[in-house]
Amino acid sequence: MASHEISEEKGEKATVISSESESAEFDTAPPPPPSGILARLRHYEALLDDKLGVEKNGPARILPEDRNPPNQAIMALMWASGTMNLSCFATGFLGWEFGLDLKQSILTVIFGTLLGSMVTVRNPRDRETVCETIFGWWPSKIIAALNVIEQLGWSSVGSITGGLALSAVSDGRVSLVLGVIIVAILGLIFSFIGLRAVLWYESWAWAIFFVIFMIMYGEAATFADVKTPSALEGQTLSGTVMTLLAIVYGSSASWSSIVSDYYVHYPVNTSKTKVFLLTSMGITIPTCIGMVMGCCVGSTMGVNTDWANAYDDGLGYLIQTILFPRGFAKFLLVVLVLSAIGINCIAIYSAALSIQLFARPLQVVPRAFWTLIIFVGILLLGVAGRNHLLAVLQNFLSLLGYWNTAFFVILFTEHYLFRKGSLENYNLEVWNTESKMPIGIAGLIAFLLGIVGCILGMVQTWYVGVIAAMIGEKGGDIGNQLAFAFTLIAYIPLRYWERGRFLGR
Repeated sequence: MASHEISEEKGEKATVISSESESAEFDTAPPPPPSGILARLRHYEALLDDKLGVEKNGPARILPEDRNPPNQAIMALMWASGTMNLSCFATGFLGWEFGLDLKQSILTVIFGTLLGSMVTVRNPRDRETVCETIFGWWPSKIIAALNVIEQLGWSSVGSITGGLALSAVSDGRVSLVLGVIIVAILGLIFSFIGLRAVLWYESWAWAIFFVIFMIMYGEAATFADVKTPSALEGQTLSGTVMTLLAIVYGSSASWSSIVSDYYVHYPVNTSKTKVFLLTSMGITIPTCIGMVMGCCVGSTMGVNTDWANAYDDGLGYLIQTILFPRGFAKFLLVVLVLSAIGINCIAIYSAALSIQLFARPLQVVPRAFWTLIIFVGILLLGVAGRNHLLAVLQNFLSLLGYWNTAFFVILFTEHYLFRKGSLENYNLEVWNTESKMPIGIAGLIAFLLGIVGCILGMVQTWYVGVIAAMIGEKGGDIGNQLAFAFTLIAYIPLRYWERGRFLGR
């Protein structure tokens, strides 16, 4: 009897164990895709993250314990890969286009690039402290929108220059439109996967571009026209230099709004001096390498008919003409297409993150989806502006500098004057809580007044500001200087008032 009971108990236990085993096996089966469009998108994004490493963090805060900091040299190398490219080379032609001589162009390029890179530098911190915690909940949406426009512009410029190179390599068999599309797709691949892929590409690509530009210097720089002086003089010369300075400055200062996207994995106690040197030199030196090369080649346009005719056909054809032998030049052009990818993958990745900062519902949509939307915008802009590269560069780059100057003034003043330069004075836990963010009155008014200043002082092909028009015959761009002054003068008293009126915010 006792033996029978024991046997039954063992049988029951065996049955239970068997049932649990079957349940465990059932639990290991992959769950079915959830219902609902957004839920399905998140589900498939998670699958891509598991299989391909596609990033799914979006703009959410990365906690210190979850950070995986890359080598600190990336702070310099990634910007080197993103700036040593055909776009910067093309920008160097603007000095000749404006009537400046080679010396004036080179000095303006170096000073403007260095000044712009110093505005860009920021200590590593959580990306969300940049806008919400300083500008306030709603004003930060304006910055996010401007950043999306900025990155769309950068990517379209990169796609145009890369498309020009592909068209020249194929001797016109690949149309400029198709070239733009191919370059945009290549940039999309890296930015689609996420920060890991972007940093991996940017950490190595710079070395290839550096070698190519050194070859270009060796073969073409000796033809630079160092003798012909500028015909400009007096206030007209000063105004022209300031206009070129604004464009070059805007080229480097434009990274200011996205630099935190790529530093989020570094500890907040990373040396400020190291960040300053690595970032500023990582932007300045490679940018100058490309732009000064453009200055040298551009200076020959008035004395070298063959090069001038090739330039009329397109930037790629010019490079193919100045380099030799021809087969080697074609090979270098193909590799230079990769330089356009460097700027594209940075811009596309950051633009997608900025879209998610518009509103909470947009954060539910996977970043990969917004990456595809940005890609479509790049194609439209790149195809539309493909035949007007210098005009796009002249207008687009200086516009970038204006709003980034106002952005920098507010960030710098808030961090060092009102937050005493310490991240301990930020409440990072409430970055996505509207009720605990600054109201944003001071930031919004100061920023808008800064924009008023830049409008008064800007020089564009389609508009010259009232104050800018007073400088020489063609005007002189002082939009950044006025934006700096207007923003600073307005923000300090307004922020003191706002902090006193709305305690704790």
